[in-house]
Amino acid sequence: MRILVIEDEKHLAEALSHLLRKNNYTVDVSNDGESGLDNALSDIYDVIVLDIMLPKLDGISVLKEIRREGLDVPVILLTAKGDIADKVRGLDCGADDYLAKPFNTEELLARIRALGRRRGVIVSGDALSFGDISLNTQSMTLSSGSAEVSLTLKECELMEYLILRKDAVASKEQIIEKLWGFDSEAESNHVEVYISFLRKKLKFIKSRTAINTVRGVGYRLETQ
Repeated sequence: MRILVIEDEKHLAEALSHLLRKNNYTVDVSNDGESGLDNALSDIYDVIVLDIMLPKLDGISVLKEIRREGLDVPVILLTAKGDIADKVRGLDCGADDYLAKPFNTEELLARIRALGRRRGVIVSGDALSFGDISLNTQSMTLSSGSAEVSLTLKECELMEYLILRKDAVASKEQIIEKLWGFDSEAESNHVEVYISFLRKKLKFIKSRTAINTVRGVGYRLETQ
């Protein structure tokens, strides 16, 4: 899962980034509203953590523009403690949830997990399921029946993305943007390498789920 943190307090932004990466999320950070909006409009994020008080462009304006562009990415607002007006205004403008500063980090992680499940994917605890496989994003393990194999972070992120897209085709360009970022220098061969790794691991756990190549388009998970 890829998360965008838009927060101008650099110490807090760094702490959030460290916390989320420690919990196996991919994180990008923006320290002002304008750069945050530019990143958000790339539409590569699964959740956005958005502070209301931001330089250059305030959080409510960022949120309004995200919704005006038709993006349905879940947004958690960070608000000043007890500021009911900001909370109401944020929810009315399309926020999905809010947390008042200072907040408990475990509560933030729980809310991120809840929002990440909202798109109709079968989820059990920290596991995503497709066919006969189960992906645990916290322990970074892939299992089928009683067989289990460990994944690297990038393998886990790629399998998660393929499961979240379910029967849809994921192009190499979409995968690069999602896993490495829209301004990354990663190339298509990076994707091919990790697809190969995952195919070997699916074979190792004797899964009937396969990553099939749709020639000229991309990759799709299918149950054989």
